[in-house]
Amino acid sequence: MTKKYQQPNFLIDFHSQADYEKWLTRKAHTHFERDKKRGNTKSTNKEYKEAIHQAVCECGELDVYTGERLNWNLLSKWNNEEAKKGRRKYKKKFALLPSVDHVGDGTGSANFKICVWRTNDAKNDLSLNEFVKLCQKVVEKNT
Repeated sequence: MTKKYQQPNFLIDFHSQADYEKWLTRKAHTHFERDKKRGNTKSTNKEYKEAIHQAVCECGELDVYTGERLNWNLLSKWNNEEAKKGRRKYKKKFALLPSVDHVGDGTGSANFKICVWRTNDAKNDLSLNEFVKLCQKVVEKNT
């Protein structure tokens, strides 16, 4: 029997269906609540869950912006105590952690892409166009 949020085949070796659904539910809830505080009254938690699931299915195992392979083994492995001790060194271990990125500003319809955490961290609140321009400036200045 197919589940509504059936994990893509590329995740089967990394996580159980139950673990995937738990992660998906948590990510949808977190993004929904944050955007609601920012004034988004248009979307529902269900729409967020569906949009994040769709983004996972569409990513094909790769960061949509850089093409880097997402490390799905890192899901739900973050440890706050270890992070406090290891700081930047600990965070670097999670550079390829799959991360949910807003396509827009979070105030409209639920729309997400999946990228590695490092990319999402660098992109921050920039649109894709703004992010590409920033990356071009970095490359021009340093090559």
